[in-house]
Amino acid sequence: MTKKLELYKCEICGNIAEIIMEGQGELVCCGEPMKLLTEQKNSTEISEKHMPEISDFKENHKKISVDKHPMLPDHYIEFIEVFSKNKNEHYLKYLLPDEKPEFIVPKSDNLLAREFCNIHGLWGNSFK
Repeated sequence: MTKKLELYKCEICGNIAEIIMEGQGELVCCGEPMKLLTEQKNSTEISEKHMPEISDFKENHKKISVDKHPMLPDHYIEFIEVFSKNKNEHYLKYLLPDEKPEFIVPKSDNLLAREFCNIHGLWGNSFK
């Protein structure tokens, strides 16, 4: 069974799918089951460059940033995603290699931020 906002990746072609509505069954791409992506959380030098930071920004907004990560053509953050703990609010920003890895969203309690690095995968899981 899939759960809302889970991410799945095809190990063959690289497609990534996000679950909008929960359901039964298995996601398949290129004739093979897709792999469920989970947020990495380990405490290493790599994690310091990948963990999204959530901070207050202006009056009614939050800023999500991954300031320590490079944004080069061959190594960059592909997207930043933010959602509420109950998953009723959802924000997504795609990034290009030359863009600053940050995202401004409406202020809300209990936000989860995650980002996807084209080399090191999915990182996140910080509520604030």
